[in-house]
Amino acid sequence: MAVMKKKGDKGTPAISTASLPDVIFMILFFFMVSTTMREQELLVKFTLPTATEVQKLEKKSLVSYIQIGQPSTKELVAKFGTAPRIQLNDAYKTTQDILEFVASERDKLNEADRSSMTVCIKADASTRMGIITDVKQELRRANALKVSYAAAKTLGYE
Repeated sequence: MAVMKKKGDKGTPAISTASLPDVIFMILFFFMVSTTMREQELLVKFTLPTATEVQKLEKKSLVSYIQIGQPSTKELVAKFGTAPRIQLNDAYKTTQDILEFVASERDKLNEADRSSMTVCIKADASTRMGIITDVKQELRRANALKVSYAAAKTLGYE
């Protein structure tokens, strides 16, 4: 008869970590592809006005944004006050700078898309209409006639 020996308790085998770098790189690649970087730093704070008939913009690459609102941080309020300011790209500007802004934004686009360029005004709900009218007048002088207004959608039951 054969003698059966009981071998010692070997425990659980170690988990292989050979594929762990591959998994980490796949996750890293997924987040790199799926996230978008913020194009501008917001220097103004605003709450969008509400609207019932809202449409999405088709090509966001053809849209240039003008933000209007109060300065966002305490440092900016101390420097510029609480009056609504106009933000073009990453700096506060005046209405006289809108002509140059539109020209530079048009130059970034290729020739075929320049006629489709849209300027979107993101203004605070409490901003006075005089500032928005001044911005619209400068946009007319710059021949930027496609203007849209950013708004938050409501159901219209109010």
